[in-house]
Amino acid sequence: MAIVPHVPGCTMGRVPSSPYAIGLGDAERAELESLSRRATAPFRLVVRARTVLLAADGVANCAITERLDICEDTARKWRRRYCEQGIEGLADAPRPGRPRVFPAAVVAGVKALACEMPAASEMPLARWTCPELARHAAASGIAPAPSASTVRRWLADDALKPWQHRSWIFPRDPHFALKASRVLGLYQREWEGQPLGGDEYVLSADEKPGVQARMRIHLPLPPGPGRSMRAESEYHRFGTLAYLAAYDVHRAQVMGRCEATTGIRPLTALVDQVMQAEPYASARRVFWVVDNGASHRNCAAARLSHAHPNAQMVHLPVHASWLNQAEVYFSIIQRKLLTPDDFKDPGELAAQILAFEKHYNAAARPFGWKFTRTDLNRLLARIRQHDRHAPHPQAA
Repeated sequence: MAIVPHVPGCTMGRVPSSPYAIGLGDAERAELESLSRRATAPFRLVVRARTVLLAADGVANCAITERLDICEDTARKWRRRYCEQGIEGLADAPRPGRPRVFPAAVVAGVKALACEMPAASEMPLARWTCPELARHAAASGIAPAPSASTVRRWLADDALKPWQHRSWIFPRDPHFALKASRVLGLYQREWEGQPLGGDEYVLSADEKPGVQARMRIHLPLPPGPGRSMRAESEYHRFGTLAYLAAYDVHRAQVMGRCEATTGIRPLTALVDQVMQAEPYASARRVFWVVDNGASHRNCAAARLSHAHPNAQMVHLPVHASWLNQAEVYFSIIQRKLLTPDDFKDPGELAAQILAFEKHYNAAARPFGWKFTRTDLNRLLARIRQHDRHAPHPQAA
């Protein structure tokens, strides 16, 4: 006589049946088997998929309990959920979570307050901070009053940071679009709608005045394990110099010189230095993109054309130094050579600047300039929209 082993929860000698019988098609079984073997799936989903597969093979809940080391209520639950909802029923059901402490109106009110200037609430502040927002919310009668950390979490969810600010300015050059468009066209190797030839070059030129020759009282300490480089805060001053540079936009080459100061004569010396060297000396045209500094205005363009007939000065609009690629190079030399600085005199500083220039030219590539005339038109359209909606000064 065969002896039926006793399974806890099962009646001796027979396997109890479930009212939830599962029948699987080929596609359903393949999907469940894939989920049951998936190494990256959460373990709870793997167990649920195996429960359904065993149930589909006719295994009773009490036997599934023994094989998967789960309780019988768990086996019964996932058998029923699969019969009612299919494979989507194996996912966790939405949970209500902890009851909301702050009503949605309170959260929205604090966020709306953060999006206004403090002056609108008659607060003597230039910008909001999270503690100030929390205190003002409590003083305004908002209940329950949130803490500063709660306000910070609310603002982080919406990426609001009212304590930060950026400076901006309306273009006041009446010919901003025209001037900027010409420069952006040159960066794309176009001039007045015509492509530039192989013997035409675009140079972006500028000055970096007031570069300080400073020597630290103690030598900088090199980095070590778990320690960054350390530089002495105190230093001796040994004067300043000006660094003038012309950057070839498409060849990624820098030609510069150090002078005692900026002005017409240092700029003329830089122009002569560049225009007397190849390939610019024999070029058909060389465009010099410059800003509106004092040495670039008035008769500067005429002097340039008179001294070098193949050179043409192209001015950027006022407040548009961000369109000058020479500024990008100056930011590189500031980060890589001049911060932190440790030079015993202006002569050593000048030598290091020119050495860095040579080092940079050896491996330089043109900047990945992506701001085009299309982007300029979009920017100016947004600015016009702001300007149109801005209150008139006399009506404020």
